[in-house]
Amino acid sequence: MTGLASAFRTLVATAAALFAVTAAPAAQAESEPKAPREFVALRSVDPTIIQEMRYITRHNFVGEPVDGYRQPLCILTRAAAQALHKAQSKLLRRGYSLKVYDCYRPQRAVDHFVRWAKDLDDEAMKEEFYPQVDKSRLFDDGYIAEKSGHSRGSTVDLTIVKLPALPTRPYIPGEPLVPCHAPKSERFPDNSVDMGTGFDCFDTLSHTDDPRIQGKQRANRQLLKGTLSAVGLVNLPEEWWHFTYKPEPFPDTFFDFPVAWRSVAGH
Repeated sequence: MTGLASAFRTLVATAAALFAVTAAPAAQAESEPKAPREFVALRSVDPTIIQEMRYITRHNFVGEPVDGYRQPLCILTRAAAQALHKAQSKLLRRGYSLKVYDCYRPQRAVDHFVRWAKDLDDEAMKEEFYPQVDKSRLFDDGYIAEKSGHSRGSTVDLTIVKLPALPTRPYIPGEPLVPCHAPKSERFPDNSVDMGTGFDCFDTLSHTDDPRIQGKQRANRQLLKGTLSAVGLVNLPEEWWHFTYKPEPFPDTFFDFPVAWRSVAGH
């Protein structure tokens, strides 16, 4: 009986340990914040808008998946998503599509950017994303900040793609990097139209109306800006890809729910 009792106690202890291991992630997921009902997945409003969510991949200025991005999903306030739908309808008639790179951004992702920017030894992606900027100046020059309008849910980073859209090839970690301001034929092969620089290019050439950007590149920027401005999305002058829907539904709130379907389930 003693042996049987001992075996039973061992079995109970093992089962309890297994339950603790399997239950912990579920409990953690249950305790994580969810988005207010004013937030939606962009795909539920307009499934035709192309999504290339960069921060869940390693092809970004940090060089690794960013905290808080669980799934390759664009989440926005409903008002911002509906504005993009209106813009997309206009572009589709002209043979173009919007493509989003980033939408709602959790505060934990912004915190990840801040930690990365303070680590001056980590310059793995410098050659592509900030080739002419000293990393020690990222805060002073305004490229990195401790708060982001993206965390309020109505800001989106996006571009235009000519239809039919060819897929962008996967980024291969460790591949040779090309400066984001290089000619389009030389930099990473994005399927977007030529905007003069790549997305997230930390350079003054990314300023929407930089006078050095002319010809077709300038026309492409103006097409994006003009189309989005007409539906209430305001451009950040320092970044041709950055737009905020106005008036913002949450102008003073910085959210931290993860980028995941679960965050907007049922909305």
